[in-house]
Amino acid sequence: MKSVNAPAIARILLGVVFVVFGLNGFLRFIPTPPPPPGAAAFFGGLVAAGYMLPLIKGVEVVGGALLLANRFVPLAIALLAPNVVNIVLFHAFLEPAGLPLAFLVLAPELYLAWSYRDAYRPMLAAHVQPTKARRSRDAASGSSSVHAPV
Repeated sequence: MKSVNAPAIARILLGVVFVVFGLNGFLRFIPTPPPPPGAAAFFGGLVAAGYMLPLIKGVEVVGGALLLANRFVPLAIALLAPNVVNIVLFHAFLEPAGLPLAFLVLAPELYLAWSYRDAYRPMLAAHVQPTKARRSRDAASGSSSVHAPV
């Protein structure tokens, strides 16, 4: 009997959620009930900014598609993390009835971040030296190849 690949299940679940709800932000194929006053004011601000709602929904579609394609998964998780935090805080403060669903998005996000933690380790190092310019390495090694400027 094959074992269950839990990261793949979480990745696909989260990918579907973000692709569907991201596309819904553009195409409006899922009807939504009228939001409470605070939530309506929040969305009104996003719409009034002109760029913010398309940016949020675009990131959701791209991040979800990357998860579904199993490509650049750590990048997709990092791109979607601010949206997940906003979803949880939105429901915690403006629409508490949706908080259980927000945790259903938070759980796979945290699980995937933990599953791919080795990919984030270099980013979280306290002291990192910048990579030397390519010309410096080539000069030191005696290489005569031509590279684009760094």
